[in-house]
Amino acid sequence: MEYVYAAMLLHSAKKEINEKSVTEVLKAAGINADSGRVKALVASLKDVNIEEAIKSASVMSAAPAAQAPAAEAKKEEKKEEEGKTEEEAAAGLGSLFG
Repeated sequence: MEYVYAAMLLHSAKKEINEKSVTEVLKAAGINADSGRVKALVASLKDVNIEEAIKSASVMSAAPAAQAPAAEAKKEEKKEEEGKTEEEAAAGLGSLFG
């Protein structure tokens, strides 16, 4: 993750994302950079529009967050239904013993 963070930091600072700059950022953070991983990162980001990727990730992470309240409400409904069923069953058993 540190490698991706280095690239995002460079992007945020409007600096070129290349092997030298990524290595320098990692070194400044006290990380001994693996040149193979740095090369792979730079190569994989070559044709990526980072702004679009960030926007896309934001939209994707917002969708589950928006669905969470609805899922919680369904859980509560189910609990209420189960509770009524248990109460009704207990009332029915009580009537057996008068």
